[in-house]
Amino acid sequence: MLFTFLFFYSAVSFANFILIPMDAETQENHLKAYGITYWVLTKQQKVQWLLNYRGGSFLMADAEDIRKECMIRGVSFEVISNGEAASILETISSPSQNQESVILEKAPKIAVYTPKGNLPWDDAVTMVLTYAEIPYDKVYDEEVLNDELLLYDWLHLHHEDFTGQYGKFYGHYRAAAWYIEDKKNAESFAQKMGFDKVSQEKLAVALKIRNYVVGGGFMFAMCSATDSFDIALSAEGVDICEPMFDGDPSEANYQSKIDYSRTFAFTDFTLERNPLKYEFSSIDMTSKRRIAKEVDYFSLMEYSAKWDPVPTMLTQNHTALIKGFMGQTTSFDSNEIKPTVLIMGQNRSNGEARYIHGVKGKGFFTFYGGHDPEDYAHKVGDPKTELDLHPNSPGYRLILNNVLFPAAKKKHQKT
Repeated sequence: MLFTFLFFYSAVSFANFILIPMDAETQENHLKAYGITYWVLTKQQKVQWLLNYRGGSFLMADAEDIRKECMIRGVSFEVISNGEAASILETISSPSQNQESVILEKAPKIAVYTPKGNLPWDDAVTMVLTYAEIPYDKVYDEEVLNDELLLYDWLHLHHEDFTGQYGKFYGHYRAAAWYIEDKKNAESFAQKMGFDKVSQEKLAVALKIRNYVVGGGFMFAMCSATDSFDIALSAEGVDICEPMFDGDPSEANYQSKIDYSRTFAFTDFTLERNPLKYEFSSIDMTSKRRIAKEVDYFSLMEYSAKWDPVPTMLTQNHTALIKGFMGQTTSFDSNEIKPTVLIMGQNRSNGEARYIHGVKGKGFFTFYGGHDPEDYAHKVGDPKTELDLHPNSPGYRLILNNVLFPAAKKKHQKT
C-alpha cells in the first residue's frame, strides 16, 4: 500500500486526487466513466482501479483538464486530498477487505473484427465503444489473414459465423437480397484469398485468431461469435456444411469426427444438422430456455480481489444481478463448458452460463452470451439502442471491464 501511494505522490507532489466513483448512488454515467479512464491512460498517466470499492471506482492524479473532461462527458467525480486517498488505499489493502487496487498503465489498442459495411449499432461492443468515446479500428478477414492482429492488444469478435454457414440465416432469409449479396461477396473473397470454400477461409481466420490469443492477445466475443468460433476449431478438416452453403454434401458421420481438444471453452456439444434451423449446436440455450422476460436475470460470481484479480476486474459492477437478453447464441449450456473455464455470470435455475472467461496459451478470452444488453430480443432490422437512455447499464459495464483489462499491470503470482 505504501509503495502504491508513494507512486502517485511522487508523480504529483502535494496534489489532490480525482476519484471516479462507480457505485449506483453517485455515478451519473458509468459507461462514459470508462471512456474517461481510457482517455487518461492515453495521456501516459496511470490510473488505479479500486476493485470492489464503491462499484469498482477509479483513482487518478488531479488535473484541471480531467475535471473539465468529466464535466463535458457528464461523468461524476470527487476531488479528494492526499490524506483521503491514503486512507482509501489503506482500507483496501487490509486483509479483512475483499478489495484490491490494480494499476492501469497503458491504453490498449483495440480492434473490432466486423464486416466493413456494418454500422456501429449493429453490434453492442462497437456501440458502447463509440458512446464511451474509446477509439477502435475495424478489421476483417483480409487484415486477420495478413497478420495485422499483431498490432492490437484487444480484439472483439462481431456476431460472426466462423463455420461457413452464413449465420444459419438460410431458413428465414435465403430469398432476401442482403443474404444473397453477402453470400456472393463471401464466396468471391474466399476465392480471391485462394480458398475453394467460405468455410475453409473462415477456418483460416479462426486459426489466426486462435494463434493471436495463444501468443498473448485478449479476445472478447458475443453472441454467435462465441460458439461458432469453437465449432470451427473443433471441425478443422471436417466438412460440416450442407450443399446450400458450400455446394457439396456434408461429410458422413461428421459429429463423431469433432475434436473438442481444439476448442477454447466448449466440449461434448452436438452440432445442429438441420440447415433450416437458426442454431449451430447444443451449446446455445435459446430454444431450451423457460424463463419469462420479467424474471430473466443472471447473477455475477464474487471472487477474491487479492487472490483472483482477473475475474474480479471482469465482474466489477454496481449490482450483482444483471438483466438477461437474447441473441442467436443467448447463453451456454453449463454442462458443455470445460472445467478449466470460469463461469462468471450464470442463471443457476436454468443451468445456463451467460459470461465466461478462460486462459489460452499466454492470452485470455471472454465469451458473453446475447446480442444487446439493453434490447431484450433484438431482431434483424430493429432500430439501434440509444445508450443515452442507459448510461448506467450493468450489462454494458461487463463489456467495458474487458476493454480495460489489458491495461492492468501484471502482478507476480502469489506462490
